Amino acid sequence: MIESYSFGRVVIDGKVYSSDVIVFPDRVKVGWWRREGHRLHIEDLNDVVAVKPEVLVVGTGYVGLMRVPDEVRVFLEEQGIKLIVERTRKACEIFNDLLKSGKKVVAALHLTC
Repeated sequence: MIESYSFGRVVIDGKVYSSDVIVFPDRVKVGWWRREGHRLHIEDLNDVVAVKPEVLVVGTGYVGLMRVPDEVRVFLEEQGIKLIVERTRKACEIFNDLLKSGKKVVAALHLTC
C-alpha cells in the first residue's frame, strides 16, 4: 500500500522513497528512469508489461508535467492493460483502491514536477 505522497517523496509499506518508482504487487522498483524524464516511452514500461497487470496507474508528477503519448496508450491497450493517467497524488489513491478491490495493478510514479 502507498501510505503517503508529497512532492519528491512517497511512503510505501513503511519505507520512504525519494526517486521515481514502479510499485508492483510484490515489490518496488526504485530509481525508475525513463528515456526522457517528462515523456513516457514504451520501453520505459518493459518491467510492467512483463508482469501483465490488469491496470497500470501512471502518476505524472506533483503538477502533472510527465506526458503519456498516444503510442504508449495504444501499445498498452494492445497488451490488454488498462491505463489510468493522473497526477501522482490521485494516482496513489487510485492504486490503493484498485489494490484493495483485488485487481492486479501496478503504479509507475513520477514523484516531482
